[in-house]
Amino acid sequence: MGGEMTNKNENHYRALKNKILAAMIVAPAIPFLLVVAVGFYYFTASIERETFARMVRIAEDHRQAIEMFLTERRGDLTIIANSFSIAQMNNPEELRNIFDTLRQNSPAYTDLGLFNPEGVQTAYVGPYRLAGKQYKDAPWYKGVLGNGYYISDVFLGYRKSPHFIIAIAIQDGDQIWVLRATIDTVFFSDMVEKVRMGKTGEAYLVNAQGVFQTQRRSGGELLRADPEPIAHSERFEGVRTFAADDKSGDAYLYGATWLSEKDWQLIVRQEKADAFRDLRTAWLLAALILVLGVAGIVSMGFYLTGKIIARLSRIDSEKSQLNQQLIVASRLAEIGEMSAGFAHEINNPLQIIRSEQTLISVILDDMRQAGTLPQTPDTAELLDSVQQIKLQIDRCGNITQSILKFARQKDVTPQELSLSQLTPEIVAMVRKKAQVNGVELAISSDPATPKVQGDASQVQQVLLNLINNAMDAAIARHGASGGRVELRVGVDGEGQARLSVSDNGVGISEENLRRIFTPFFTTKPVGQGTGLGLSVCFGIIDAMGGTIDVASQVGQGSTFTITLPAAA
Repeated sequence: MGGEMTNKNENHYRALKNKILAAMIVAPAIPFLLVVAVGFYYFTASIERETFARMVRIAEDHRQAIEMFLTERRGDLTIIANSFSIAQMNNPEELRNIFDTLRQNSPAYTDLGLFNPEGVQTAYVGPYRLAGKQYKDAPWYKGVLGNGYYISDVFLGYRKSPHFIIAIAIQDGDQIWVLRATIDTVFFSDMVEKVRMGKTGEAYLVNAQGVFQTQRRSGGELLRADPEPIAHSERFEGVRTFAADDKSGDAYLYGATWLSEKDWQLIVRQEKADAFRDLRTAWLLAALILVLGVAGIVSMGFYLTGKIIARLSRIDSEKSQLNQQLIVASRLAEIGEMSAGFAHEINNPLQIIRSEQTLISVILDDMRQAGTLPQTPDTAELLDSVQQIKLQIDRCGNITQSILKFARQKDVTPQELSLSQLTPEIVAMVRKKAQVNGVELAISSDPATPKVQGDASQVQQVLLNLINNAMDAAIARHGASGGRVELRVGVDGEGQARLSVSDNGVGISEENLRRIFTPFFTTKPVGQGTGLGLSVCFGIIDAMGGTIDVASQVGQGSTFTITLPAAA
């Protein structure tokens, strides 16, 4: 039966532990995960927005720089056309001086040439022999005549080397001359490619047909078609950003924008992994926080659940013990009531026996006075027996009177009490128990001890409890001999009555000392103590305006000291 009850309790606590553990893990885990998920979502969105915004900003800034470069080169040619006459520019020496001045202003120029209305280059300064060449049918030449100025795509031309030109038309009377400058492609490509974004960021130019106008660091030669899946033919305003995979399958972020001075598209791109490197770090940190947070929640859940289950188990155990103690206390109360009844029942026949003994004594005295009582050994023995009967009747009467006095005092009747007189009477009630168990009872009393105000039965109850506890402690340590309990009655330094009960018993541990006056706390086995005695004693002494203290050392004994104010 006991085993089934133990298994039932274990199953109950196991189920309860699982429920509490689940609640303690799920309850904080859900908001924690939500906070982490929501926070990371917005952080990710913020990083993505910031990354694309940075790409837009770089593309716009770089486009403005390229357009400014082209505008400045066009402006240089316009200044020359406005500052010099056709005759001056057509002079090779003068044209060289002009070219040298251009080179001082910008090293981007590689040559400079002047073209007559028939499209023939009449004056040229540069590393090639291009004077006298005919360009009347060249696309760029037709373009400059139609628009007044022209910026070409990169092409090979007569020199068989990639280059592009900037040309403007000069009106000289009824004739149109053309001033053309060639831009150093290497210089221009370096300017375009100087964009730096992380480790893989790069920028390059393509024309409307998707042909590279500058080289691309990650692979892409001049005058070759861009192999990436990007629509270059559609012109749009502003900067477009998007993500796409290149031909090798690597993911890139793109920012594309068209130049206003030329049908060239500036493309800025960066590997997605490189662009979102901070985001990947954030992923790792979030994962680490998530793992540590969940581990902390689970660990704390197990720890707190264990503490709660242990506390509940202890409470249930104390509750069970309390029920047992209440049953014992109830049984003791019933025994107390029964003992009072027994005392009444025993007292009545004792009175009859006392009357009969008195009658016998009177008859024997009359016979002795009348001389009819023979003086024999049997007669002397008879008289001794009658006297012994009287002593035992008195003894039984004192016992029953003590029981009745202890049991029937229900209402508190304060009166002046002398502890010096009351203590020996109480010790007499337990002296037989002390003798049987080999405990020495000693009393020392100071005649100057003041009287106290209180109820005699309550003081009797307190002293009996303290003396019995002291004897039990002495017996537990010394067995049938060697125990000692000492009562001291005296006065303290403030004129109050002081009574102490000391023993040489097992002592009380420091942990139990803090709970010694707690109701239903006992160090005795179940069935041998209710845990109510000392708590009741504390209440009685406190109601009398006094104090009760305890000092103890394990293995040496304990001393309970009661201090009561003197009666007014």
